[in-house]
Amino acid sequence: MNVRNTLSTSDVNISYLEWNIGQEPLLLLHGMGDHALVWSSLGDYLASNYHIVAPDMRGHGESSKPMKDYSFASAIADLESLMDHLQWDNAHIVSHSWTGKLAAIWARENPSRLKSITLVDPIFIWKMPSLLKITFPLLYKVLPSLKIMGPFSSYEEAESKIKRLSHYQTWTNLQQQVFQGGIEQKPDGTWGSKFTIAARDGIFDEVLDVAGFIHPVEIPALLIQPEKGVNRQNWQIQPYKTNLKNLTIKKVPGNHWPFLTNPTEFNQTVANFLKMTIENLHKY
Repeated sequence: MNVRNTLSTSDVNISYLEWNIGQEPLLLLHGMGDHALVWSSLGDYLASNYHIVAPDMRGHGESSKPMKDYSFASAIADLESLMDHLQWDNAHIVSHSWTGKLAAIWARENPSRLKSITLVDPIFIWKMPSLLKITFPLLYKVLPSLKIMGPFSSYEEAESKIKRLSHYQTWTNLQQQVFQGGIEQKPDGTWGSKFTIAARDGIFDEVLDVAGFIHPVEIPALLIQPEKGVNRQNWQIQPYKTNLKNLTIKKVPGNHWPFLTNPTEFNQTVANFLKMTIENLHKY
């Protein structure tokens, strides 16, 4: 139900999936190390009512992979260029993990471009202490989203190891497609992620240095809290309750990737929020 297109800007090519059936603009933003195909189920589910675009963020998937400039400002500029190309004045945003922080920053800096924001188990919402940077090499080794980076000696080794990760263990057709869409053979014959080390390091540096919340945000917001996700404690949720003044919180089954592990419940949760938000916006 989707097609892949590419937008060429002055410095990068942004590859994106597009479901162009419905009318309401909806932008789907994947997390670090992932790519647009993670939204395949949600895109198919919502396609009849929405014009949906899911980009591969710079450094990911089929988009350009520059050696530097992975700032939030550059990512937001990429997305606004994409919206201008689509002739969208504004859009609903669904964001996961790292792009949850991006959405919060975007909502405070240019709220007119966002109709609503859905934050799926967002991470690192505050500016992080500089000392945390010394832990990054450990995080690179233990974060499931980065274990796909490799290198692996063969495709078979990569598949065998990835199937042990929490968001791939049931090995559904969707999970297989996402895995296959995010891996490639390297020039030296090994296999690894299309996500680059430069992107990984640049994104982590930016997450460390930039605060997600500085002042309250009035845009309608949904925080999706997976039962086995990252945000399980009240102190983790409190910044969103404090700063998002029009906030709905919904718990869903699954882990940090509920759209891969429990897509039925996840898709319905997003659909309900968007429907309610659009109805409320039309009242005014």
